[in-house]
Amino acid sequence: MTNSGDPHQSTPLVGVVCDMEIIGPHPFHVAGHKYIHALVAGSNCTPVLIPALGNLEHLKQLIHTLDGILLTGGYSMVNPVHYDGSPADAETKLDGDRDSTTLPLINLAIEAGVPVLGICRGFQEMNVALGGSLHQKLHETGQYIEHREDKEKLLEQQYDLAHSVRLNPDGQLYSLFDSEDIEVNSLHTQGVDQLAPGLNIEAVATDGLVEAFSVKDATSFAIAVQWHPEWQFNNNNYSRKLFSAFGQACQQRQQVKNNHG
Repeated sequence: MTNSGDPHQSTPLVGVVCDMEIIGPHPFHVAGHKYIHALVAGSNCTPVLIPALGNLEHLKQLIHTLDGILLTGGYSMVNPVHYDGSPADAETKLDGDRDSTTLPLINLAIEAGVPVLGICRGFQEMNVALGGSLHQKLHETGQYIEHREDKEKLLEQQYDLAHSVRLNPDGQLYSLFDSEDIEVNSLHTQGVDQLAPGLNIEAVATDGLVEAFSVKDATSFAIAVQWHPEWQFNNNNYSRKLFSAFGQACQQRQQVKNNHG
């Protein structure tokens, strides 16, 4: 994807929400390089890191300056208090700072027509923000195949293609990928329990688990996937198409915003 011939035209600005992580004795706002690289190289966008401060007024001000939102994966889980789930186990890693930032930001972005791409935790956040719920431990339900990565394997093996998903023939991803089934990686413990009422299913795993959805009434790109398309995205045709489509939507948002001053 390239800009429309104007060498002076800036690339779209896409907000990337940070995780709050303790590194040594200090808290840091961090975002994974693989997501930023895919956004820059695959979507031709400029990343803007959004600290996990949870300040609604700051988010309201920020959303109008952005051309897109990328909701990344992460090592923490969405706190089940946000979907009236049972309390998380003591060993579950939570990130309340990120929750308090992403959940309102998702609604602000969709209302403002700002393109949104959710990945893994971002996929789960979008479902929760729009009124859905999650299984906290898929492997304990007895309903699903193993979706977690094998942490004893090398990183490249953890991100290997793990299972297929069937695309909804009436969905956006079906049109984008021009395929009925695709193979995806799988590195998640949690997953959709109740799908939010404002979402359309885009892809389902062989075990029936929702693996991708779009926002029904969104005026711009608003899609989330449970797998990790950012991982070595340039080696996967479907990942390239996904990031390119997101980038094009962000560019359109930028043009509309510029035309309206």
